[in-house]
Amino acid sequence: MQEAMNYACGSGADCDSIQPGGPCFQPDTVFAHASYAFNSYWQRTKSAGGSCSFGGTAILVTVDPSEYSITSTPCPVLQ
Repeated sequence: MQEAMNYACGSGADCDSIQPGGPCFQPDTVFAHASYAFNSYWQRTKSAGGSCSFGGTAILVTVDPSEYSITSTPCPVLQ
C-alpha cells in the first residue's frame, strides 16, 4: 500500500494535507493516508483517463468514507 500511495503522491495527487502538521495527517496510518492520496489522485486525473486500481489496493466507492472516520478532526472530502 505504501508503494501505491507513493505513486499517487508522485503522479498528481495533492498529498500536502497528509504530511506532518497537515489537516489530514491524523490518523497517522498508511491506510488513512493512502485513502486520501488515492482519492486526490482520482479526482485530479479521472478526466484525463487516470485509473484507480493502484495494484488492487483501491476501489471506487459511492459513500463518503469520511462519514465513517474515527478521526477527531474532520478532513475535507475532495471534489
